[in-house]
Amino acid sequence: MRQRTPLVLLESANLLSGVSNALVVVAVPWLILERGGTAAAAGLAGALAGLPGIVVSPLAGALVDRLGRRTVSIGSDLLSALSVVLFPLLDLVGRLDVGLILWLTVLGAAFDPAGYTARKSLIPDVVRASGSNLDDVNGVHEGLLAAGWVVGPAVAALTIATVGAVQTMWVAGVAFLVAAAAVWALGVPNRARTDDGGEPADTRGSVWSFAVGGLRALVADRPVWILTLAVAVLSLIYLPTESVLLPVHFEAQDQPGGFGLVLSALAAGGMVGSFGYGWLAARMSRYRISTVFLSAACVAYLPMALLPPTPVMLGAAFLLGLAWGPMSPLLNALVQDRFPADQHGRVYGVQQALFYAAPPLGQLLAGVAVVSFGVRAVFLALAAAMVVTAAVVDLLPSLRGLDTTPAERMPG
Repeated sequence: MRQRTPLVLLESANLLSGVSNALVVVAVPWLILERGGTAAAAGLAGALAGLPGIVVSPLAGALVDRLGRRTVSIGSDLLSALSVVLFPLLDLVGRLDVGLILWLTVLGAAFDPAGYTARKSLIPDVVRASGSNLDDVNGVHEGLLAAGWVVGPAVAALTIATVGAVQTMWVAGVAFLVAAAAVWALGVPNRARTDDGGEPADTRGSVWSFAVGGLRALVADRPVWILTLAVAVLSLIYLPTESVLLPVHFEAQDQPGGFGLVLSALAAGGMVGSFGYGWLAARMSRYRISTVFLSAACVAYLPMALLPPTPVMLGAAFLLGLAWGPMSPLLNALVQDRFPADQHGRVYGVQQALFYAAPPLGQLLAGVAVVSFGVRAVFLALAAAMVVTAAVVDLLPSLRGLDTTPAERMPG
């Protein structure tokens, strides 16, 4: 049991952070509506929550390499706990209005990328300490994070129904604190060692110079850079589906339950796909996983674009999530194998910034297009764009380099 303790502690923190963030995502719009806010204000909260990650992610990744993985993870969860308990505390003094809820939402979202990046950077050392398989743990790590987003909304629904939306924030705060305690108890080094087991490289540079170094290192590894861009572009095309197209479609059908079920099917498929990454990695090359599953995700999207009956859409949504699920563990494994350990934080941070930046643009364009052309036309256009993007990516010879080791690595 002692050998598995580091793994159990890290993944407990990972799951609890996912559950906590899901609680907040569900409770905030409910709270806004309770306090007299409009549906537009509730939607604005969701949009604002994604914006800090664009700026914070590369800086958070740099802090992981400069200050240490455990320090940043613990600090992120403690600050996240503070940001959510401010909701009930301010409510006690009668100051919690819609405007302040929006500000607190942005504040809390600013801390999430740092914790997520730091926990990913801890995976290799935890694997060594626990005697586990790296690919298996990458799959479990991303699968449990997805599980948190499956469990979290259900917990939020229960707590909102029993104690109310504002008191739900206490539950999220406690979960963040327990996650911080779990990482504090990890028996692995705070800062990553270099590849030869020595002390990390010079850390006296500015956080900005570290972040720029992460971008230089990522761009220098062309196969990983191309795959990162492909995932960002496909996210830009796809994510308006969840935030714009599906809500409009199911609202017009007066089927809010159907919308929730489709999102649950997507999350469940993603969870299963992530958990299965270790099994896939033992049987397929990384190049093959990237091309096959990117293409499979785009093909699975096609039935959804036809707006079929809900049972058919549920099946397509599960398959879409299942195909997309291995991508995050794959990206983790590529960074772990192809970049020095003391650069992992800043490389992850650059990737996360791209993944945060892409969706808002897609959501804005999709929202304008739906008004002009309707849901079905936009759905079909996105499906065509996804298929074309996947086909182009599959034909790029650079991706075959995913199965080779870079000849040289750029300094961070």
